[in-house]
Amino acid sequence: MRVAIVSDIHGNIRGLDACLSDLEQQGGADFIVGAGDFCMDGPRSPEVLERLRELGAYCIRGNTDREIADDPSKYDDETAEDIRFQRALIGDEGIEWLRSLPATVSFGDPSNALLVCHANPCNDTEHVWPDASDMQLERLFGDVQASAIAFGHLHLPYVRMWRGKLLVDVASAGLPKDGDARANYAILTERPGGWEVKLRRVSFDVDEVARELEKSGIPHLEKRLDTLRGHRYKELGTVIP
Repeated sequence: MRVAIVSDIHGNIRGLDACLSDLEQQGGADFIVGAGDFCMDGPRSPEVLERLRELGAYCIRGNTDREIADDPSKYDDETAEDIRFQRALIGDEGIEWLRSLPATVSFGDPSNALLVCHANPCNDTEHVWPDASDMQLERLFGDVQASAIAFGHLHLPYVRMWRGKLLVDVASAGLPKDGDARANYAILTERPGGWEVKLRRVSFDVDEVARELEKSGIPHLEKRLDTLRGHRYKELGTVIP
């Protein structure tokens, strides 16, 4: 069994399509999973949702999907404005679709399962950095009965073994933040006694996405452009060259 996972597309259909094209060149997959955060920050959210549904992808809910499906008045003014813009883009059908998504999806036999979630198995907001402490990993992953756990949210690709569990951050198919402008996705292949992982990086036209943002009327444009073009966490400083 081969499972391809794309996460954190953030309205970037060009990044998603680049990943899907590469996946086809890699031989495809039995299942495609969208691991959340499909809309916020990007100019073409409706196309992203349409593409995933066309593919029959197994989709789960990310934190921004939850926010878009929620009452905007619960959030600060800036976030509420972002939510209202995205809600207008995707319409009532898109909002209801996001609201209906599950938090996780699993593949394979329970004795050798792959669990896919957004940020971690316990919540959709807490980052799991590559050097996460044993205490944090125990709290978030210790009770999970799966041999492999794949997630996104951090926009930073990595693979780590922890107590016999394979932890895979598939990063972002639409808004990379590790200093590399290329989109990310992962292919996981079931093997006897575990899962094999292949992290993939593919280029997309960042300048064209920026032009689409400029034409979209999206709120807080300069902030969006800075994030797209900077493709890195400012908190990392010089940690990632």
